Amino acid sequence: MAAPMELSCWGGDWGLPSLHPESLTVMAYAKFSGAPLTVNTINNSWRTPKGDIPVLISEDIVISQPAKILNFLRKQKYNADYELSAKQGADTLAYIALLEEKLLPALLHTFWVEAENYCSVTKPWFASRIPFPLSLYLPGKMSREALNRILLTKGGPPLYSLSEVEAQIYRDAKECLNLLSKRLGTSQFFFGNTPTTLDAFVFGFLAPVYKVCFPRVQLQEHLKQLPNLCRFCDDILTCYFRLTVSDPALLISLQMDDNLRKSPQHPPRKLTTLKLAAGGEESPLNRLSP
Repeated sequence: MAAPMELSCWGGDWGLPSLHPESLTVMAYAKFSGAPLTVNTINNSWRTPKGDIPVLISEDIVISQPAKILNFLRKQKYNADYELSAKQGADTLAYIALLEEKLLPALLHTFWVEAENYCSVTKPWFASRIPFPLSLYLPGKMSREALNRILLTKGGPPLYSLSEVEAQIYRDAKECLNLLSKRLGTSQFFFGNTPTTLDAFVFGFLAPVYKVCFPRVQLQEHLKQLPNLCRFCDDILTCYFRLTVSDPALLISLQMDDNLRKSPQHPPRKLTTLKLAAGGEESPLNRLSP
């Protein structure tokens, strides 16, 4: 019998199971591959074993960072990339690198640096879920970390002022969205009719931009001009995260069907074969890590 696996991550709102891109990525991959995770929402990352979110715990094994968590799931034979060719595997790595270089800075800026968004949405949302007195400190700390990360990766010559950096990161993000839209085309997923690792990463990055209601929405407005990417997010939310929960904290049990459990190498799941089970109980802990 396989060891139980528990994923701790930020909770959700606006129809999303989590607002945290990295948490969404892991949750989507687990759905796609059929990995039987128990997902607990948290409100204080200092209570996770490594201080990171998301974090996966299986017996005495503690793993953080999406790439490492996904590698662990693959070793347990929950492989959403089971049918990919070597070239498609290389394309997956290239597009994930593109997301992290071109789209992530604008995502961090939208949530944590854009003053109107931060003051009216991000800070109140996180502060309301973090216990006092950490609620007075952690949102500001996360905002500073996001700005430092942006400046560290994008603030070198010839971009010297913050306004120049902001303009460049949004140009890069819109270019990235255009490339993703062109690559997806009219397909259901990026490599056909079955979701893979790339679909999990793209969903994790796009869904918060698409769904969260911000007053300043230049990245969201551009995304909504690309209907295939919007449809992509809506399809995954509808078919893989159709949850029935009585508690907003979202304790989600991701269960495999019997045939998948008996398979020696679990193939990726298609939309029509997914079975969901959900429950609800809040577990305190925290952080959308910039």
